[in-house]
Amino acid sequence: MLRSRQDRRARRVGDTGPGSGRNTMIIIGAGLGGLSTGCYARMNGYRTHIFEMHEIPGGCCTAWDRGDFTLDCCISWLLGNGPGNQMHRIWLELGALQGKQMRHFDVFNIVRGRDGRAVYFYSDPDRLEPHLLSHSPADARLIKDFCNGLRAFRKAVAAYPFLKPVGLMGRWERMRMMASFLPYFQAIRKSLTVLMSDYAARFKDPLLREAFNFILYEKHPAFPVLPSYFQLASHANRSAGVPEGGSFGLARSIEQRYRRLGGDISYNAKVEEILVEDDRAVGVRLADGQEFRADIVVSACDGHTTTMKFLKGRYLGDTYRRLYTRTIGERGMVFPGYLTYFLCLRRRVDGAPCTTHLLDEATASRLIGIRHPSINVQFRNHHYPELSPQDTTVVYATYFCDIAPWRALSTGPEQASRLRHGKELHTLPVRHGRAYIEGKRQVRLALTRFLEERYPGISDDVAVRDVSTPLTQVRYTGNYDGTVLGWQPFVKSGETLEEEIKKNGPGLPGLSNFYFSGVWATTGGLIRAAAAGRHVMQFICRDDGKDFTAHIDDTAPPPTHLVIPVDESPRPTAGATVPDGAH
Repeated sequence: MLRSRQDRRARRVGDTGPGSGRNTMIIIGAGLGGLSTGCYARMNGYRTHIFEMHEIPGGCCTAWDRGDFTLDCCISWLLGNGPGNQMHRIWLELGALQGKQMRHFDVFNIVRGRDGRAVYFYSDPDRLEPHLLSHSPADARLIKDFCNGLRAFRKAVAAYPFLKPVGLMGRWERMRMMASFLPYFQAIRKSLTVLMSDYAARFKDPLLREAFNFILYEKHPAFPVLPSYFQLASHANRSAGVPEGGSFGLARSIEQRYRRLGGDISYNAKVEEILVEDDRAVGVRLADGQEFRADIVVSACDGHTTTMKFLKGRYLGDTYRRLYTRTIGERGMVFPGYLTYFLCLRRRVDGAPCTTHLLDEATASRLIGIRHPSINVQFRNHHYPELSPQDTTVVYATYFCDIAPWRALSTGPEQASRLRHGKELHTLPVRHGRAYIEGKRQVRLALTRFLEERYPGISDDVAVRDVSTPLTQVRYTGNYDGTVLGWQPFVKSGETLEEEIKKNGPGLPGLSNFYFSGVWATTGGLIRAAAAGRHVMQFICRDDGKDFTAHIDDTAPPPTHLVIPVDESPRPTAGATVPDGAH
């Protein structure tokens, strides 16, 4: 498929002959949105070629090796990894889970206060309610209200639509969808119209008043109660655990599904421009000057790069122009990036799989770019024992992080392409300068000191340390300000985007044969990125007058499931595994 640099004629994806129908497709980006788009495109007969600037698939859903350790920086829970909902079918259609063990924990998150007290957010409301009451009998009414809402959501999750975009539903389909939610209308209405920060403020107990804001690991000031209910309910239903093999294993499985379906993919292939002729997207130009043409171009990479660089700010219309030139720069409109710190130990240290620690001001002040005075600490060897040697520990500490302070410390480029072993690579490390290195060292020492106070002696057994900032995310993915999830839901950016796509589909006004996919065509999360690929292909099939089709991958056995109590050994060896759908 690829031509030599000396051959400057544009090549057509699939080398198909002329015809009236659209048959060929270029997809920009091999994150989950791009891989999903490719899989569903192949299921519907389109000839596809994915171009990815990195050397590996996955985008933000990734991991990297440091010696004997694989550092997994993405999946802490995966919505839809168990049956009983439409999300699960999407993962099975993408071949993401088959042949793997799904691991589930009985506690979604622990929030530990500055005084050492801890709130265990069991996802099962029948366990959560007595635990919360033991903290604060005075809050009994509010606790019972929250747990009753969670009980309703455990049933409502099954009715939530993921398989078909609302914009393509007919009148009767929408009515059936609304009817399926009627039994849970009150719980949904209440949880959607009350901010979690306002709900939490009603608690009399000071720890509960703060802890409820951190159910989802970090504080999300614009989130209503609903997303906490949705995640906890899915977790309680054994459909928000983690998949064996971790984040990169998930991405690699979907890439293999795409290849089995006959799709092409090129790595180290950085797109610089979307080619447009007569208001039609006709192909892409790569960084090395190669051009490739196709009937359809789908961008599943960073939305700002796509609109403002690849397309030079054309075809935005009023809505997208406002989103990408004004709204995107306002605080809270895009998910922040993360700072991540891995501390890998040569010995086993027993710790809870996931804990959010509320920080004092002195500790928080040393963590550059921190959004809220808290860190989430996970013992990732609970989640993925196969990714580290036996009897070792992988500590993973993260916080929501602004990119601006790191940019202020950096003196180098955010991305740079150069040759290695005769191959042009686009995601290699860049020099950010001494101040940036010192900033990372400051954060590393502060986090190590914090962890050492809670787990004495760990500093003596360190095998690997690794720090990444939002600028690291920019280098690997090109994502705007290092975000991993794109537009924020429940604020004007996410709501505007959803309304635009519902009305006009995932394209741009005045530009035919172009579509968005991935997190910039929705509002964050791995399942949403994967669903975006399914949805964009339904719009494309509609535009081409074709019936959309999809089928479950049957090349490997269904996933099995293991439930791990929170106090069990980091290496899950006990407990029975059951086939998918049997629990």
